[in-house]
Amino acid sequence: MSKMFLDANEIMEILGVSRSYAYGLIRKLNGELKKKGYHVIQGKVDRKFFYEQFYVTKNLEGIEA
Repeated sequence: MSKMFLDANEIMEILGVSRSYAYGLIRKLNGELKKKGYHVIQGKVDRKFFYEQFYVTKNLEGIEA
């Protein structure tokens, strides 16, 4: 089973972006989750939510879109 959360290093690798961009993206996505009433972990983002936002039509790493 894969990990539930992605960190900045994993997002950097997946998207090919800088560390600061990855952290900014985590903050943005976690802000959206907070507005929906979810608890978040600073510096990490829910893996399924991340893939839903970026790869809606793909099934990556066993995540159903």
